[in-house]
Amino acid sequence: MEPPVYLSTTYLGPVQQYCKLCRFPEVRMETAENYIKQTYRNRCTIAGANGALSLSVPIVKPDTPKCPTKDIRISDHGNWRHLHWNALVSAYNLSPFFEYYEDDFAPFYLKKYTFLFDFNEELRRLICDLLDIHPVIRPTVGYETSVPNDFREAIRPRHPAADPSFTPQPYYQVFRRKHGFLPNLSIVDLLFNMGPESLPVMNSCG
Repeated sequence: MEPPVYLSTTYLGPVQQYCKLCRFPEVRMETAENYIKQTYRNRCTIAGANGALSLSVPIVKPDTPKCPTKDIRISDHGNWRHLHWNALVSAYNLSPFFEYYEDDFAPFYLKKYTFLFDFNEELRRLICDLLDIHPVIRPTVGYETSVPNDFREAIRPRHPAADPSFTPQPYYQVFRRKHGFLPNLSIVDLLFNMGPESLPVMNSCG
């Protein structure tokens, strides 16, 4: 039996992350790592009318230089829930499947979550259900430095070469004619544009 894959939590993670969730039947979701800034743990990238757009969930600055990801709290600074939801609507209201999934995602931008990890994981569970993929997810209880199938640091912005097993596959995007195909965006870009056809795209990414 293939060893489990190790992943870090992500906010509306990229297609690359969900390809691992699709490929591996068992996942160890990292909780004990020290939180790392400027990663997909609290940000995602979507395709807007003006090109790639990064959305970041603000966090409460930890009291210590090192803080486990599971203990990172969400900040209410800047009315970010309203801004993120408006950005998603603006980017995808013309996509083929946004109206179909809209009511599934909207509640996440009305409810206040205390911890980033909990917020991310509830979104991840929803997305897996919508994609009809059902990996066994087991949170880690301690940090291990040497593990098989370790993608905890490989899936991060601007570092696609860190995961040679992933090859982005083009699919329909609302603004593709204007900006060209934008690879490895948030999984919601694939879901809102391709709906039930998202899974074949993911299977072809490796």
